[in-house]
Amino acid sequence: MTHPSFEFTHALCRLPATSVTDGLRASDHGDPDPVAFAAEHAAYISALRGAGCVVNVLPADEAFPDSVFIEDPALVLTGTAIVLRPGAASRLGEAAALRPALLENMNDVIDLTTDGYVDGGDILCTDDRVLLGLSARTNGQGAEDLRSIVESLGYTLEVLQTPPEILHFKTESSLLDRQTVLATPALAGSGAFKGLKVLETAIGEEAAANAIRVNAHVFLSAGYPKTAEMLDGAGYSVRILNTSQAALVDGGLSCMSLRYSR
Repeated sequence: MTHPSFEFTHALCRLPATSVTDGLRASDHGDPDPVAFAAEHAAYISALRGAGCVVNVLPADEAFPDSVFIEDPALVLTGTAIVLRPGAASRLGEAAALRPALLENMNDVIDLTTDGYVDGGDILCTDDRVLLGLSARTNGQGAEDLRSIVESLGYTLEVLQTPPEILHFKTESSLLDRQTVLATPALAGSGAFKGLKVLETAIGEEAAANAIRVNAHVFLSAGYPKTAEMLDGAGYSVRILNTSQAALVDGGLSCMSLRYSR
C-alpha cells in the first residue's frame, strides 16, 4: 500500500533570492543572510535527495522575495498541481510565475479560480483528506472554491479554523504517518485532528511542529531536542536540519518544497 501523503518520488524547489531580505514576517528579528540561507537550502535539497526524491531546482526569482517558499502558491495531489491564490498581496504573482514549472514537472495542472485566498501553508494532507485551516492568508471563499477540485481528485476537504495567533495551519502541525500528526499543544487542543493520533511538541519547542515526513524520514528543524527525542522514541527516523534563516521570514521545512510522485 502506498501513502501519497508522505511517500514521494520527486520534489520541486526554488533557490532563495537575494531579495529574501525583504521577505514577509509577523515579527522582526532581523533580516536573513542570503549566503547563509543558500547554504541551509542546499542542505535541505541534499536531505530530500538522500530520502529518495529526485529534486528539480528552479532558479531564484528576485521579483518575489518569498518565492523560496514554493509550497504556498500550489498544492499537489496525486501528481496533479493546483495553482492557488496566496493571501499576501506581495505574493499574488508567485502563482503565475510558478505555473510554467508546474506544467513541466507535474502530471496535470488545475487553476483555482476564486476571488478568495488559499495558501498552501494552511493545507495538511493525509492519504484521503485535505485539512485546510482558515487563517489570515486563507479565507472561506477560497476554501469553498477549492472543494470541487479536491473532491475531483478523490479527497475530502475539511475546513477548520486556525487559532488567530497562528500564521499558518502547518506552522504548528505536520503529518508523521497516515494516522499520526505532530502538533503544538494549542493546535492539538483545537479539535482539528479528529480521527488522527496526535503527538505534541515539547513545551517551549512549538516551532518543531513544522516538520515533514519524506519516505522513511521525518525532517525536524534544529534546536528542539526534547521533541526530537520524543519522535525517536516513537520509532521515527529523525533527520535534523537548520532552518534558522527561513524562520526569520516565517518559513520552515514544509514550505520550501512541493513533494509529489509521478
